[in-house]
Amino acid sequence: MTSVARFADPELLWAWLAGRSIARSLPLPVAEHGGMRVDTGSADETCRYVFAGPEPGLEMLAATVRAPRIFLKMCGPGEALLALAPEGWRLQPAGYFMTHEGPGHAAAPLAPNYRLAVDRHGAVLAARIHAQDGALAASGYAVEAGGAFVFDRIVTHEAHRRRGLGRALMAALAAGQGSSSVRRVLVATEAGRALYCALGWRVSAPYSTIVIPDRAGENVQ
Repeated sequence: MTSVARFADPELLWAWLAGRSIARSLPLPVAEHGGMRVDTGSADETCRYVFAGPEPGLEMLAATVRAPRIFLKMCGPGEALLALAPEGWRLQPAGYFMTHEGPGHAAAPLAPNYRLAVDRHGAVLAARIHAQDGALAASGYAVEAGGAFVFDRIVTHEAHRRRGLGRALMAALAAGQGSSSVRRVLVATEAGRALYCALGWRVSAPYSTIVIPDRAGENVQ
């Protein structure tokens, strides 16, 4: 492989991964194998490697890993990532590396019988929407790091969907952005992509994941 087709801006990808680590109180990424490694150290994930494209180091890494719970992630089609790995790796559900340019999200009215609170803990913004009975209906986080404003773990619980809570949550977090020059970035699931596209986000690249299944035959991303 004489040249590398990068599907994402490596600097922006690094900023996103750093922001994600800050938002989740994880170690910051370190450069390794032409990509980045984060030691997540959870029961489901020992570490993850993230690449902007099909770097030669990714293929070499995949050939040496034998253990489950080590996730290889690449900006690019899942089939292209899986083709770099030997047998035994399994493709996980698709994700999308997304960016938002231009003005921030306009303030969105909150549905009746919900209340929104935004708190800052160091560099991390945390937004939560509670229902009238006190149940957590939606939540999300944002961090400004390395020239990017990173949205993370934007979740609306199933019983409270289709009420505009996701839109209100994104607007509340975007209001905390300090610099107008940084780029807004997130990684979306298939289910979340439609919401973000409706808010003016665009897909910069597919975000694909492979992992060696554990003995139970399943892994959770």
